[in-house]
Amino acid sequence: MAIPRLLILCFLALFFSASFPAYSSDLLARADSRMPEESESSEESLIVSKVLVKKGQRRLYLMNGEEVIRSYRISLGDNPEGHKLFEGDQRTPEGDYTLDWRNSGSSFYKSIHISYPSKKDREMAENWGLNPGGSIMIHGLPNGSEDMAFAYTGLDWTNGCIAVNNQEMDEIWQLVNDGTPIRILP
Repeated sequence: MAIPRLLILCFLALFFSASFPAYSSDLLARADSRMPEESESSEESLIVSKVLVKKGQRRLYLMNGEEVIRSYRISLGDNPEGHKLFEGDQRTPEGDYTLDWRNSGSSFYKSIHISYPSKKDREMAENWGLNPGGSIMIHGLPNGSEDMAFAYTGLDWTNGCIAVNNQEMDEIWQLVNDGTPIRILP
């Protein structure tokens, strides 16, 4: 007897909301953090001058100078602590990079490339006889996973990229220009 897909999704949603109540309050806090202030009516307040990532906090911030204009909960690689050393280590790099190009047709819902590896990253990996890897992106969920989006919340599941949900990726895609600096902190 086949169990209807909707029944399974409802069960999983109830399980995750009961098992992880902090995520429910985190979702409300995220929605609040993205609500524009009443005084925030000008386009100037939405200019992103840099992106800041705090890996330990699992947060990505869109910044205008020193002012946070948007904040997002992120997922990282399966081995998130420390700087990326080589291809396949499942780590997200740390340091200063540039968001240098984008791909609307990637395997994930939109992606914006991070300029890793830098010259220093390449030299460090070569000294160990390793390939530094590449293709580190900010992206949405895997294509075709929209029905299971809730299952990715709060998990580190990428291969070293920085992931957000698809709605957040649409917002980042719109607000962040190619050439924007990104700082990734531990």
